[in-house]
Amino acid sequence: MHNRQHKWKTMDAATTILLAAVGLIMIYPFIWMISVSLEQTANLALPFPPRLIPEQFAWFNYKLVFENNALFLAYWNSAVVAFFSVMLGVASALLGGYAFSRGSFKGKRLLYFIVLATMMIPFETRLIPMFTMFNDLGMINTKYPLILPSLINALGLVLAKQFFDQLPEGLRESAKIDGAGEFKTFFYIFVPLTGPITATVAILAFQDSWNSFIWPLVVINDQDLRTVPLFLSNFSAENGGRLAGITMALAAMSILPILLVFLFFQKYIIRSVALSGLKGE
Repeated sequence: MHNRQHKWKTMDAATTILLAAVGLIMIYPFIWMISVSLEQTANLALPFPPRLIPEQFAWFNYKLVFENNALFLAYWNSAVVAFFSVMLGVASALLGGYAFSRGSFKGKRLLYFIVLATMMIPFETRLIPMFTMFNDLGMINTKYPLILPSLINALGLVLAKQFFDQLPEGLRESAKIDGAGEFKTFFYIFVPLTGPITATVAILAFQDSWNSFIWPLVVINDQDLRTVPLFLSNFSAENGGRLAGITMALAAMSILPILLVFLFFQKYIIRSVALSGLKGE
């Protein structure tokens, strides 16, 4: 018995060390990015060999970044697009998920299969038809092409449907007995319970919107409408080789909103995963 316990403890220690090593490998590029951004001489020459601790620590690069009004404009554009994308994405996911979970209509299985099938289609195959459609509508070089596609949130819809499937059917039956219609049941009974899945879908939608690069690159030409990824790409292409410190500072600032959103909503994601294992009676 003692030997078995010792064996399990040894395996647990080995697993912990292995996971820690893999984790360090994964976060090493991020730590190196922060280190370069805090290196005062990084704009003159990129530190080599790469080091995790700056040799001459300074906030100089971040000071220059904050003095760049173009970055704040790009932040504003990304924030506006992300806000409305999240709102539309969450609304369409909850409404569609509830319809497929609790609704009864002809062709329900077929439509749900089509929704699942759209998740297997690469975005590049839809890029030209989407561009043609928005071009015909006269929306190219505006924020609308960056926001409206979020209405089609297949992954969010599937996650919402699975969440609604776990909720007891008795909630809906009780609401019907009290005379509540379908919309009232959805908004007053089910929506207040969707905090965890709403947070999960919102984070995924925010991350997808904030990190989007190819689609904005195609539909946005106006410099004043550039999002953060476009601004960072242009700056890196023009100055990345000789201004590595500022480029890394910009990169760090570009991912900061995603980190903050994830840290704020992570407890809801954990709760959503936990609830996914519960089955309503």
